[in-house]
Amino acid sequence: MTYEEVLAELFLHEDEGYRNFHGKLLKNDNVNLIGVRIPVLRKLAKLWKKESDCFLTFPDEYYEVTFLKCAIVGMLPFDQFCQCVDLVVPLLDNWATCDCFDAPCIKKNREAFLPYVARYLADEREFVARYGLVTLLRYYVDAQYLPLIFESAERANADQYYVMMAAAWLIAEVVIKFYDEGLAYLKERKLSAPIHNKAIQKARESFRLSKEQKCELNALKVNKEKQYEF
Repeated sequence: MTYEEVLAELFLHEDEGYRNFHGKLLKNDNVNLIGVRIPVLRKLAKLWKKESDCFLTFPDEYYEVTFLKCAIVGMLPFDQFCQCVDLVVPLLDNWATCDCFDAPCIKKNREAFLPYVARYLADEREFVARYGLVTLLRYYVDAQYLPLIFESAERANADQYYVMMAAAWLIAEVVIKFYDEGLAYLKERKLSAPIHNKAIQKARESFRLSKEQKCELNALKVNKEKQYEF
């Protein structure tokens, strides 16, 4: 498998309309898109899942190549995944690649992966920190990890838009899944105002909460320290 072969296959699936649409959603002019739809990328990742060593040597001049790197690394067994994850997480430079970077092997190895999560959460790079928060959201929203989740959301940098949104999304999921604990936490007002209010908004958008619960949450909104445009 060569880089040229991968590019040739990707350009066979080029969709100009999708490229323009997805590029606007990414809101990152530095991302170079071919325009391959995500379901196609997932199929290609499965086809090339044994080619992780090759892919890790490829340059990251295209969004799709980096996406494939992450997808293929995410399919590795846990030990191999841990050997590669630090190579791909720093490549994350947009919300789509970050949020689609899923590694099912973490589910049965949550404790062993916590040091990695802690390192990513403490990183100043926006999408590295977001990956840490999204990983908590995907695999750690359980009662035993609530203290870790609350602490991580409190430390999240609300001045970084995609970090702020991920922290809010994480707290909203806690509120939905563990309403009493989430409500009690929000009443403590330990979060920054943007994360606090956005978490309430996201929770209130869920069909899994009652009207009464949504009203109760709405009463907990605070004055924003910063105004964001959504």
